[in-house]
Amino acid sequence: MSKTPLRIGVVIGSVRTGRFADTVSRWFVSEATKREDMEFEVIDLAEPALVEELKLTLEDAPARDGAVRLAERIAGLDGYVIVTPEYNHGYPASLKLAIDYVYSEWRAKPVGFVSYGGMAGGHRAVEQLRQVFAEMHAVTLRDTVSFHMAWEKFDDEGRPRDTDGTAKAASVMLDQLAWWGLTLREGRAARPYDG
Repeated sequence: MSKTPLRIGVVIGSVRTGRFADTVSRWFVSEATKREDMEFEVIDLAEPALVEELKLTLEDAPARDGAVRLAERIAGLDGYVIVTPEYNHGYPASLKLAIDYVYSEWRAKPVGFVSYGGMAGGHRAVEQLRQVFAEMHAVTLRDTVSFHMAWEKFDDEGRPRDTDGTAKAASVMLDQLAWWGLTLREGRAARPYDG
């Protein structure tokens, strides 16, 4: 078994001004980095360089050439955690754009989800993302972390009010991510995926 930590990307899918994603993602990264079997890289779609890059994909032809830097970052990772809100029963357009323009780099890798929103806690967004990532030949994890009425679930310092429950949910999802991440990394090394 490999002792090299898995390289996991935490993709922040919302680019809205005043987004709650900053609170949720900061908490998740603080929980995740307690692990020694994974290293985490935050990929915030609101980063100015990524905004410009994805904007170019809308204006330039062929569009796929515009997302080279994002594709390189995604390609170098062993798995992903998508932090997504639920907007109008779905996930953000910025996230769809990023997923679509980074196509083959997602293949044969695991994807976990941290979602937030109103009463549904982002579950409808996650269920749609499962379909999208299946088309990308990625493996989505069964267990997720979700925050229903998210703005009520965190205190003024950005910490969850239910620290034990949220930590447990994150741990379960990360355990699954570790298993799938290692298994798929070893599989890709033994036999490149050609799906």
